[in-house]
Amino acid sequence: MPFHNIFKKKKAKKKPTEVIKEKKETEKEKPVSFQKPETSFKPPQKREKIIGQGPIVLKSLHVTEKASDLAKKNQYVFKVTSRANKTGIKRAVENLYGVNVWDVRIINVPQKARRMGGQKGWRKGYKKAIVKIKEGQRIEVLPR
Repeated sequence: MPFHNIFKKKKAKKKPTEVIKEKKETEKEKPVSFQKPETSFKPPQKREKIIGQGPIVLKSLHVTEKASDLAKKNQYVFKVTSRANKTGIKRAVENLYGVNVWDVRIINVPQKARRMGGQKGWRKGYKKAIVKIKEGQRIEVLPR
């Protein structure tokens, strides 16, 4: 014989007429035209992985002789984070510089062994992206 219900109070059942009266009273209390109160709260929007909205994709411009030769062909070289992908790089460049990106190529530069006297060590590897932009548009490599 279960004893778990003996100490609970039993709820009194409502008569059907009481339930109908409660429904009518609640219907009267509702306003005819409901308008949402104006608040300054805005629901969070979906965040993209671009500069200014989440993790940084572009680290810096990669300035070398080869990169300066590519700049003449409307191609620019950037160092990017190791987890960056082509679509994220494209969005970041378009939002940061206001240009149209045609093509993105990614190169993963591996780490290399180096020696300093008797010490052995490693030079860090990195990821770089070559971004081709629309003809007639430019990215200011060194601001004047």
